[in-house]
Amino acid sequence: MALRYAAIDYELREVFLGDKPSALLRVSSKGTVPVLCLPGGNVIDESLDVMRWALTQHDPDGWLRDEWRTETRSLVEENDSEFMRHLEHYKYWERFPPHPQSHYRMQAETFLLRLEQCLARNRYLLSAKLTFADVAIFPFVRQLALVDKTWFDQAPFPRLQIWLQTFLESSLFVEVMQRFPGWQEGDVPMNIIPGAVAA
Repeated sequence: MALRYAAIDYELREVFLGDKPSALLRVSSKGTVPVLCLPGGNVIDESLDVMRWALTQHDPDGWLRDEWRTETRSLVEENDSEFMRHLEHYKYWERFPPHPQSHYRMQAETFLLRLEQCLARNRYLLSAKLTFADVAIFPFVRQLALVDKTWFDQAPFPRLQIWLQTFLESSLFVEVMQRFPGWQEGDVPMNIIPGAVAA
């Protein structure tokens, strides 16, 4: 989403982690996505770092305007540590005995409540406008909601539900959530040009 928003032209290589191409492992030994290979050979292989890089190139609506704020850093750090751990356990609870799935969901709800409280003060998490924090956290709230959509839709987080739906219906999200075939070495590059629908 950050690359699209920042109008960065890039070559897309869709990777399925169950069938990692060797080219991925050559550029990033972590073997996870995303991986952004820059001209000149630099590699960025952390999501937040990819976002920051894209936004330093072009940030027309000021997503980065308050990334330095303590509350922004606190929210993003909690999302990327405790919440992601609880989300992983909630999604794959059978791998983490002896607790039932509901136990892990209850742990994740602590962060959902914090987000709900943020949204009681602002339209977005920290402001009347979209910021870095919203875009960094949204994909993980979406993942949690999809585990049990019936539960999420009736959970006591009405502002968070509206916030999530706003993202899901945004043209930016719809444009980047297209499905592509898995990339293999030798495939013709797929160039993504902002403002155009990728084929």
